[in-house]
Amino acid sequence: MDILSSLTDLRTARLSLNGTVGLVPTMGYLHEGHLSLVSRAKAENQHVIVTIFVNPTQFGANEDLSKYPRDLERDLSLLRPIGVDVVWTPTAEVMYPPGYQTWVEVEALTNPLEGAMRPGHFRGVTTVVAKLFNATQPTKAYFGQKDAQQAAVIRRMAVDLNFPLEVIICPTTREADGLAKSSRNKYLSEAERAAATVLFRSLSAAKDLYASGERDAENLRGKMKEVIASEPLANMQYVSCADYDSLQELETVTGKALLSMAVFLGKTRLIDNFVLG
Repeated sequence: MDILSSLTDLRTARLSLNGTVGLVPTMGYLHEGHLSLVSRAKAENQHVIVTIFVNPTQFGANEDLSKYPRDLERDLSLLRPIGVDVVWTPTAEVMYPPGYQTWVEVEALTNPLEGAMRPGHFRGVTTVVAKLFNATQPTKAYFGQKDAQQAAVIRRMAVDLNFPLEVIICPTTREADGLAKSSRNKYLSEAERAAATVLFRSLSAAKDLYASGERDAENLRGKMKEVIASEPLANMQYVSCADYDSLQELETVTGKALLSMAVFLGKTRLIDNFVLG
């Protein structure tokens, strides 16, 4: 497993990889969700590149860049047994050299939901992912469904910019009690961790309502709000029942739809989603 930090070394290593290459972009502090992406990339490609880069441009002024968990040696110890070919760990100076002024922006898809709550976030995401695609030249790139809007935005960007690759969205990996695995879960106190299952419970309640025949989107949103409100430690930021492709809020669910939410447990902001239809 080659562990590289310079762009020159990455490009040299990439030239030696003949055949298909799967890319798994991460911000490190890996958990089972990341490793499931790596395992799928390994199963579907002849080679695998994992990137570890905490991208400063996707964090807002009041967000947790400085506190974001980092443990490179732990990450590498988790990747070695899987058989990753290259781990690229660029610095911010490599990704954003002095005088940097070029950005990639997807427009309408980034306006609602996370985009409304985190201005500038997706500009940072799409820019860094475009740079990672360019640097690694993958055949397929793997992302998790937990970040549903990010997945939709990256799919759109890859199509719009004619990237010669396939974007693969993999199922959310969950704890036994349903909580979506996330690097941010480590911030939760014991009481907050117990309360955090409210995201999964509220999504499940709305999904059950949908399964029973409910198609009024406001009633599905109302069910999610009702369950979240029942948890004293939870502070809802938004709930959504939106069209799966456009992410526009629905009045009636007629096709594929996305149930999603952002909820604070103390100071920790968690997101989760289910796909309907």
